[in-house]
Amino acid sequence: MKVVFMGTPDIAVQTLCYLNEVGHDIRAVFTQPDKVKNRGHKIEFSPVKNTALEYNIPIYQPESLRKGESAEKSFEILKEINPDVIVVVAYGQILPKKILDLPKYGCINLHASLLPKYRGAAPIQRCIQNGDTESGVCTMKMDEGLDTGDIIMAYKQEITPNMTGSELMEIFAVRGAELVVQTLVQLETKTAHLSGQEYCKTPSYAEKITKEELCVDFTMPAKRVHDFIRAMADVPCAYTFLDGKRLKIYRSVLSDANSALKAGTVADEERFAVACGDGRCVELREVQLEGSKRMKTEDFLRGRKLLKGTVLGK
Repeated sequence: MKVVFMGTPDIAVQTLCYLNEVGHDIRAVFTQPDKVKNRGHKIEFSPVKNTALEYNIPIYQPESLRKGESAEKSFEILKEINPDVIVVVAYGQILPKKILDLPKYGCINLHASLLPKYRGAAPIQRCIQNGDTESGVCTMKMDEGLDTGDIIMAYKQEITPNMTGSELMEIFAVRGAELVVQTLVQLETKTAHLSGQEYCKTPSYAEKITKEELCVDFTMPAKRVHDFIRAMADVPCAYTFLDGKRLKIYRSVLSDANSALKAGTVADEERFAVACGDGRCVELREVQLEGSKRMKTEDFLRGRKLLKGTVLGK
């Protein structure tokens, strides 16, 4: 099948690799424009671009597919390719109707939730943050709405109590790639069954994660604090402040300890247990202090004396 692939971050790479592995004719890859890193002003390619370079697939990086000169050029390129299908995985741009209508089998999107739950930018992090015990990944025939198209296939996944956003993303990258390839087989053999978004009655939205919200609010109940930390691990990563330095928190667990101390206060220095708003504690299990490396808490505490009563935060 003649394929155009559109994607940008790590979660999209597995699908691109698997499509190539099973022999699809990938004529072009569209990915977001290169970024300039703050330090050293180095150009940073997207993970999808790096993979496309390895496979010698033509790469296009338009600023927009909806307006301007780059959009017009992109549409002409797509018309010339005349793909059977466009596969979209976390591309980061909205496709206009004229592109949606171009391929023989339409545009297929892989989305990391069981739609219509968690439409939008950050479905993996938001479902864990909200304490969900199940999520999934699905393929959808795209329409003009935001993640509103008909579902073709879906895979359900249990979310265990300490599973992180990064761990769930790795699962979805693999299962999603398999789902996309199976979906293309069904489209080509005319066995695909499209259904409305019926996994839950009410749509919900996964808002984009902002830098401002990543600072942990220990006044929340302990479970919500733990769910937030694991949702944001390993990227973009929750943080607090210790003695005026930023402390990234990669792993936590709910503690069996209770504390009457003020939220955000170290209640047990040996386990790095921090009091939360409901009187329970979370234990910080893997951290990185500004200017140091990421490490397990036991290693962190060997090199730094932590006092009970220390208050975290600015």
